[in-house]
Amino acid sequence: MRVLVAEDERMLADSIAEGLRGEALAVDVAYDGEAALERVRIHDYDVLILDRDLPGVHGDEVCRAVVADAAAVRILMLTASGDVRSRVAGLSLGADDYLPKPFAFEELVARVHALGRRVRAADPPILERAGIRLDWAHRQVFRDGRYVPLARKEFGLLAELLRARGAVVSAETLLEKVWDEHIDPFTNTVRTTMMKLRRKIGDPPVIETVTGVGYRIP
Repeated sequence: MRVLVAEDERMLADSIAEGLRGEALAVDVAYDGEAALERVRIHDYDVLILDRDLPGVHGDEVCRAVVADAAAVRILMLTASGDVRSRVAGLSLGADDYLPKPFAFEELVARVHALGRRVRAADPPILERAGIRLDWAHRQVFRDGRYVPLARKEFGLLAELLRARGAVVSAETLLEKVWDEHIDPFTNTVRTTMMKLRRKIGDPPVIETVTGVGYRIP
């Protein structure tokens, strides 16, 4: 899942982003409304965490613009005001969910995952294929019953391959879904991380390279 955090309080924005990255999500950050709109129009985000009181282009205007563009991204609006009138106003703009500040990070994570499930077909809590078992809730992976400790990006790569249900996933798609916008598009990070993932999963190999196309777990 790819998430954009649009929040002008830099410490809060960076804290949210770092926490979500710990959940194996790809996260970008924008500190004002103009930057948020620019990123939404460039990248395919699953969820936009949007502070309603952004400077420059106000959060309300960002929300209206995203909805008007018919973008698939789901919007979780944040605000310092938690009264009913404010929640209703935020939702009437087209936001999908509303969370008043201060909030518990665990609740934010739960709401982000819930919104992500609306973007695409919900993943089952356990993904299984070719003897691999990936447990979302506990962030655990097993190969034929053997626990496989994975780093965050390795977990993210494996999850995308399992989601594909045997279809080929391109390196570009993996880069888009697992890393954030700061990654060099010409990097060999996907190949390097894939090598580490294969090494940890062990033999016999289950991840197949389709030359010139991408990777799959047949």
